[in-house]
Amino acid sequence: MSVGLGIFLFVVGAVLVWALNVSVTWIDLDLVGYILMSAGALIFVIGLVFMFRRRKSISTVRTIADPESSQQVTRKDTSIDDR
Repeated sequence: MSVGLGIFLFVVGAVLVWALNVSVTWIDLDLVGYILMSAGALIFVIGLVFMFRRRKSISTVRTIADPESSQQVTRKDTSIDDR
């Protein structure tokens, strides 16, 4: 979601800077556009960092006794946590 929000803010800022030719006395729309573009780029980068950092591997080792031969059996499972 943050990647999409970053792209949206960047596009809105770019429209304010380069596509809109409206002069308002109480606010500088070019400055607001540049602020939105920089905030969008920052949110985009932070979203990518969190998205790639979210994955981690989990290893589980289980030891059970085989009922027929009374030997210990060890099994190792590796999975990826996608929370």
